[in-house]
Amino acid sequence: MSQLSTLDTSIFIIYVLGLIVLAYVVSREKSGHEKDAADYFLAGNSLPWWAIGASLIAANISAEQIIGMSGSGYAMGLAIASYEWMAAITLIIVGKYFLPIFLKHKIFTMPQFLEQRYDHNVRMILAFFWLGVYIFVNLTAILWLGAMAINTVTGVDMTLAIIFLALFSLAYSLYGGLKAVAYTDIIQVVLLVFGGLFLCYITLDMISDGQGVWSGFSQLMQLAPEKFDMILSSDNPHYMSLPGLSVLIGGMWIMNISYWGFNQYIIQRALAAKNLREAQKGIIFAAFLKLLMPVIVVLPGIAAFVLMPDLSPADKAYPTLMNLMPEGIKGLVFAALVAAIVSSLGSMANSISTIFTMDIYAYYRQGKSGKHYVKVGRIVSLIAMIIAVLTARPLLGELDQAFQYIQEFTGFFTPGIVVLFLLGMFWRRTTPQAGLAAAIGSFVLSLTFKFLLPTMPFMDRIGLVFLSCLAIAIAVTFMTSKQQQSSGSIDVSTINFSTTKSYNVATIAVICILIAFYSAWW
Repeated sequence: MSQLSTLDTSIFIIYVLGLIVLAYVVSREKSGHEKDAADYFLAGNSLPWWAIGASLIAANISAEQIIGMSGSGYAMGLAIASYEWMAAITLIIVGKYFLPIFLKHKIFTMPQFLEQRYDHNVRMILAFFWLGVYIFVNLTAILWLGAMAINTVTGVDMTLAIIFLALFSLAYSLYGGLKAVAYTDIIQVVLLVFGGLFLCYITLDMISDGQGVWSGFSQLMQLAPEKFDMILSSDNPHYMSLPGLSVLIGGMWIMNISYWGFNQYIIQRALAAKNLREAQKGIIFAAFLKLLMPVIVVLPGIAAFVLMPDLSPADKAYPTLMNLMPEGIKGLVFAALVAAIVSSLGSMANSISTIFTMDIYAYYRQGKSGKHYVKVGRIVSLIAMIIAVLTARPLLGELDQAFQYIQEFTGFFTPGIVVLFLLGMFWRRTTPQAGLAAAIGSFVLSLTFKFLLPTMPFMDRIGLVFLSCLAIAIAVTFMTSKQQQSSGSIDVSTINFSTTKSYNVATIAVICILIAFYSAWW
């Protein structure tokens, strides 16, 4: 059991207090102006590109990313980096083809888009679904893995660590809403990147016995060559998690499109942009940061495999490495880890309150003031966090690789959600019945294929279920199109999908970098 030194503890306390003060300062309203729903849930549509890009990454890179992906890096190697690198391409697609639609129609939430495109029933069903997933899968995972990291580094009891993380995230996000989350995320990302890079530097230098980073990386590839296969062969023990070429042409595309394009928790900061161009610049910024993330979250896991080959569970790789850091630096890296955790908790709590307040509560209690909806949103954030604190241990306490659990669970619903949105945006004939058939069929088919084809990798199953749901939605559309003449108010024929020259150049740069990565470690 380890603990932080006085210097490390002081650095961490300064960070905690500084973040809370900063959140309060940036989210204060001008004299005479009270926060309304747009201010609290969408930062008053005022976010600049650098805040959007930083906040996208801070929301994404949390405990399940740092701890979970480092654990997967320890267990299966660099192949897990495909989740990060393929996401860079996905972000560019979202910026070019999805954001113009959402911003043109002034979307607050993803369920709101579904009502505009389909009907109220679709909106309500998906709103309740997302609330359940966000609270019982995402919030609990972030709390549990974050508490595991704190326990490993400091020796603090898991339950106390969970409570601390919940209180800390609420302290800086509950008052200010999305604006407080987004602007403090800039500090969080800077700390996360520099802390993660320094941890990577120290571990590679240790492997090379002080000969430097490049020597350490070279030795790491020699000592663990099996950890540098980006495309796993069918005889690899982790093939079920990352089945070969499916990471490039199969189910991972469906998972990434769902996560980055239709996930309230992620897309909300882009919806809060000043305008479309600002949102797209933020998307590009986030895409380049995604290319860097495997250095921060995966490479340390591989290094831990060489330095501590008998570590169990694998998810302890990153926090155990932190114990090797020198005094002072350890406090900084620990603050960076906690920064990632609480930023995601704050973002998730804000998205939960947004969906509940704007999609469910506002429907039954229409005509209330903006101040009233903000108050409800704060109460919902608090209740959701309490529920997650109480259920984190029962749901996740026995898992070895929580990141894989999250992917497997959400993969049951992802294919149908992607069909629901893609057809809703780009095929006007799609009916509400067809959309619901795809969403419900996704769970039923996923469960069926899991039992009938137990040896099929879950990523391949996602691809198969996606194609099946697509066929179902098309068939149901033709069967119900006469009954349902209207396709809602969403019409993409009037939307300009053209992008700026800088956006196109950045897209080419991201693609070239990815080709280089996969060519080097095929």
